[in-house]
Amino acid sequence: MRKVVSVFVLMLVCAVTYAGGYRVSLQGNRALAMGHTGVAVVNNAELAFFNPAGLVHLENKINLSAGGFGVFAEVAYQNAQFGNSVSTEDNVGTPVYLYGSYKVSENFALGLAVYTPYGSTVEYPTDWAGSHLVNNIELQAIYVQPLFSWEVVKDRFSIGGGPILAIGGVEFNRNLSRNLTDLDGNRSNVTLDASGILEFGWSVGALLNLDNEDKWKLGFNYRSLIDVEVEAGDGEATFANVPNSPLAPIPNGTFDFTASLPLPAEWTVGLSYKPNEKWLFAFDYNYAEWSAYESLDIDFLNADGSVALQSLNPRNYKNASTYRFGAQYSPSSKLDLRLGYYFDESPVQSGFFAPETPRNDSHGFTTGFTYNINDKFAIDASFLYLRFEEIDASYDFFTETNGQTAPFRGTYKSSVFSPGIGISYKL
Repeated sequence: MRKVVSVFVLMLVCAVTYAGGYRVSLQGNRALAMGHTGVAVVNNAELAFFNPAGLVHLENKINLSAGGFGVFAEVAYQNAQFGNSVSTEDNVGTPVYLYGSYKVSENFALGLAVYTPYGSTVEYPTDWAGSHLVNNIELQAIYVQPLFSWEVVKDRFSIGGGPILAIGGVEFNRNLSRNLTDLDGNRSNVTLDASGILEFGWSVGALLNLDNEDKWKLGFNYRSLIDVEVEAGDGEATFANVPNSPLAPIPNGTFDFTASLPLPAEWTVGLSYKPNEKWLFAFDYNYAEWSAYESLDIDFLNADGSVALQSLNPRNYKNASTYRFGAQYSPSSKLDLRLGYYFDESPVQSGFFAPETPRNDSHGFTTGFTYNINDKFAIDASFLYLRFEEIDASYDFFTETNGQTAPFRGTYKSSVFSPGIGISYKL
């Protein structure tokens, strides 16, 4: 199984707003509005993602939270030396989330979470300068997670977590080389399509009240590594416009393929402080083990299962951190106002900057509010502006069909804005 998922780049329903690599930071409107903090914040069912240990602390027996985002992203590429420039097209996504909890007793609760922590969509104009690396790519990675939450020490310490079912899929197209064409001049290309891939993982969290006045909370959450494996028969690789020549690397047609993409383990620790009923402050530190993503390798198979062609694409990601800050002000019982910021380190190392995940260090600026319609229903809204630092970088490890290495370099500018809307219910 090789690593096919640079072939996997987007969220549940695609977007280009990931934290580092292809991780997505859109798991709840309330949390996002506060800089995507939430590990030590007890507010609603969004805890099912951020820290299930907190679900047992929700006051109501039933808690539901659902919502979605519109994601609008742009990546601009330029190589001044050769006069090449291009902007990505149609990079729009609509990720969603759904969380719920049920309080079985005073010290035990059950929950369910459906969310999209990984993914992305990137589409460049066909046959652009980097089309031998990617024309378009869309990754879907949806997590479904049953949860428990147990208050081990009353009013002081709780734990929670549960197994994860990851459902993955991918569509990906690139040209086979920088210049290979058929007799009519059409660029030779390959399209990968796979869906319904199932894998498993788990997460665990803990929440500690640090004082008797319920002002300070310390939270922790761990989400395990999940390797998404594409087996023979899970999808198809279609080669088109390959010249009818014994020198061609592979004939036209449809092939099975194998590959794998690591969805890395991550650790998050958070601290919240509520000095009074009007103010709440939060800080989260996230550490993602991106070093699991060593290479994006794909084996294309003959009918007898032998390897017809192998594509080796080193990635060599490094572990990376995210620093998140958020604040909430409640001027009345009807309204909560939020503001946040986060800094996200890129896991991409020098010489490995591939345009299917053009992610440099980024700055996320967030805001939003909750309007409580009545004692049961509330409207949650958020807005994110994500700015990636401009970078001049290269990918040095693409190998042509003749065996020669072909570095690809350029300057990248990326940005994302994402409005979100959701609803919360408690009973």
